[in-house]
Amino acid sequence: MISGRECCIRGDSKAEFLLIQPADEYELGLLENEISYIEKAAAKKFLFAAFKINDWNGELSPWAAPPVRGDEPFSGGADKTLKFISEELIPELREKYLLSPEIKIVVGGYSLAALFSLWAVYKTDIFFGAAAASPSVWFEGWREFAEKNRPHAEKIYLSLGNKEEKTRNRIMAAVGENIRALYCSLSERYVLPLQPVLQLGLIAFPLSSYSLPDKRLFFGS
Repeated sequence: MISGRECCIRGDSKAEFLLIQPADEYELGLLENEISYIEKAAAKKFLFAAFKINDWNGELSPWAAPPVRGDEPFSGGADKTLKFISEELIPELREKYLLSPEIKIVVGGYSLAALFSLWAVYKTDIFFGAAAASPSVWFEGWREFAEKNRPHAEKIYLSLGNKEEKTRNRIMAAVGENIRALYCSLSERYVLPLQPVLQLGLIAFPLSSYSLPDKRLFFGS
């Protein structure tokens, strides 16, 4: 527990990378698989820190928005979650594991947690990268926000299940168009031929948005 939040921490105190992931109860149950995939493939030492999200629509939404499925609206509590990461989680991990001041911090997540991760690298420069698996870029106001602002991260990974935009939900069906627009916009604005300021990756999977979150986040690590 860190500041009252349930956390899952694995890895090496001599890590070169700190991987941070907000996760719900279901995803916490898949973390051992995800960590195992990363351990087998990683060329660098890492420390993995996931923390539990209790109010998915509240803690991860960047601003208030009406519900898109069911009756639960988005209350816009992402600022508090980012504050927990920057002012409580990271300092605690630095102290407990004697992490290098130069450690590269990557924030990642799945679905709305992926949108939170993208939003976070626009809001602060503490993150080296973001791993966004099926980010909820259909979220009201996101596309306008991304077009008016710039990310501070050096690397961004995006993934999309190719069945996601086939949903009958009109708002959520915009996910494919919006993620491709985001990728193209970032490529044109920040990935320059001779002096890239941002490295991008976009991967499409033959899956729905709810399939294999552990493996897809592994690809972004």
